[in-house]
Amino acid sequence: MADNAIITGVHNTKVGKVPGSSAMSLHAEAALGAIADAGLALGDIDGVICAYILTENYPMLSSAFCEYLGIEPNFNAGLNGGGATGAMMVMQAASLVETGQCRHVLCVAGDSRVSGMTRDQAVAVLADFGHPQFEVPYGISIPAAYALVARRYMHETGATLEHLAALAVTHRAHAAMHPDAHMQDPITMDDVAAARTIASPLRLLDCCLISDGGAAYVVSAPDAARDTARHPVRVLGAGQGHTHEHISQAPSLTDFGCKNAAARAFAKAGVTPSDIDVAEIYDSFTITLLVELESIGFFATGEAGPAALAGELTHGGRLPCNTHGGLLSFGHSGAAGGMFHIVEAVRQLRHEAADRQVPDAELCFAHGDGGILSAHCSLVLGRG
Repeated sequence: MADNAIITGVHNTKVGKVPGSSAMSLHAEAALGAIADAGLALGDIDGVICAYILTENYPMLSSAFCEYLGIEPNFNAGLNGGGATGAMMVMQAASLVETGQCRHVLCVAGDSRVSGMTRDQAVAVLADFGHPQFEVPYGISIPAAYALVARRYMHETGATLEHLAALAVTHRAHAAMHPDAHMQDPITMDDVAAARTIASPLRLLDCCLISDGGAAYVVSAPDAARDTARHPVRVLGAGQGHTHEHISQAPSLTDFGCKNAAARAFAKAGVTPSDIDVAEIYDSFTITLLVELESIGFFATGEAGPAALAGELTHGGRLPCNTHGGLLSFGHSGAAGGMFHIVEAVRQLRHEAADRQVPDAELCFAHGDGGILSAHCSLVLGRG
């Protein structure tokens, strides 16, 4: 355990509509917040990893960000694994500090997807995501691709729309406890049922938000806890799993790379799903979370939906999940969306989550998913 990298600083900006923000300003705000949270100075950062943005054009984003903030690191790179990027950043940064190439690696992402994009531009991103030759010409969109998964999953397991709705309602209740969340007004099962259909069977409240926002964390060398201000959170295990890029090429519509990613992370950490106190798992749609909870091993096939309906995924339940509200209610601002889960994981393990705190949390599982359940990265984090 003493040889594991530690997360020493985290920060998220306000999420939702952030007037006057730009992708780069959100990067800077998140980065400076995380560095300050760690009790470090800008000059202590010797590694930087950025993700990607949709609203501004920087062919070398990570270099442009370093220039913007005045950092001259000895390692600097961009990383793009879709929604899995935030977890992949931790995995990459941990390797850098555990091998002595860097001491403090800053991971940062942010985008102004509300303020910096028109409605038509936002819709175009959803519609143009598929394979340019075999999918886009036939009109598929991201919601439609996830609807395929939902239909197949419901057919195989007998899952119901009420199971999906329970996830949406639980996430909104969690977001109501977070001062930075995009959506905080409570919703009911009836609200979800009455919401307009986006891609059957998925309704509006089964879909993640589109938000402005940024997030960052500092991953530091195993012995750096003495140099930093907060209780360290250790990266105990990490793993990836990849089965496809485009949904038309997926080997299955119900079995995805999250199974292998999680198994590798659990094995590295030497723990099992039953050991986890709190989980922060990518939730681009309600079906995303339902499938992943079972593939990862927290529930048997067909059991996650009834568990959500029974209140097992909130405080006092079997597995408090996405305690900040997730992408469904906390917000989704591109690559930073998946980073919000890790920021929340760190706060839970530091016991700094205020009303959202899971009592005595010692182990957290965090997972990112990119594309249409395509790229997966799992993390097991522990209170140091």
